[in-house]
Amino acid sequence: MLLTTPKEVLHLMTFKEVIALQFSYKDFAFEENFKKFSSLIKKTPLNSIAVAPELCLSNFCYDDMQKAVNFTKIITPKIKELSQKRVLALTMMEKEGEDFVNRAKVFYDGEVVFQRDKYELFKFGNEDKYFKAGKKEDIKVFEIDGIRYAIIICFELRFVDIWKQIQGADIILVPSLWGKLRKKHLEILGNALSLANQCFVIIANSSNEDMAKSSLISTPFGEMYKDDRKSLLKQKIDLKEIKKMRRYLDVGIKIEEDRGKGVKG
Repeated sequence: MLLTTPKEVLHLMTFKEVIALQFSYKDFAFEENFKKFSSLIKKTPLNSIAVAPELCLSNFCYDDMQKAVNFTKIITPKIKELSQKRVLALTMMEKEGEDFVNRAKVFYDGEVVFQRDKYELFKFGNEDKYFKAGKKEDIKVFEIDGIRYAIIICFELRFVDIWKQIQGADIILVPSLWGKLRKKHLEILGNALSLANQCFVIIANSSNEDMAKSSLISTPFGEMYKDDRKSLLKQKIDLKEIKKMRRYLDVGIKIEEDRGKGVKG
């Protein structure tokens, strides 16, 4: 029988497999979109962290948003099943009272451990006409098993005040549906966020024909991994890099010793 000391366990826990999903999806092709999503998630290792593109199960489908909301209700239990021993992040169309919202959800071990509604709506895409904006104070850092996360949604990546609001996160998850014309912006902003907040950033973007792709994994040191040809962008990260960077270039972001014990949600 192999015995592992607590110190060795702690060392192993600093390494995580992180994944950005990059695939195409269509309006009203709910089952087809979910099939793609599910197939990719099943290829991810246990104990990994996976991010899917914005509204990857429905697209925006403004012609009949209620159908997307109905599908969200049906498919949520299946996503919970997929999240056993995994962290999964995506956005889904839901209703809050009579209003439609673009809701980010983080699943872990069969539960929704964090959720919030998109705050900065993309006016060029008419999001402000169809969705109710979320609350800015809901954009915050949360913990899962001692790792600090934050989630920002697509267009919100452009707002530096949001970057400041989520300082202290170890991993920032970014579900995105970012256009091809602004491809470089996505890459530059994602990389800059990881440097400014000295953390890992995982961006999952759509590979629809008019979308940028450019899904990426960016490190606290500014190394960037991306490949537009892949539907599953994987990278093993070492969370110790965060602590090293925050000590090496102290910009006032707290390090591990300043934290309480991690809890789910």
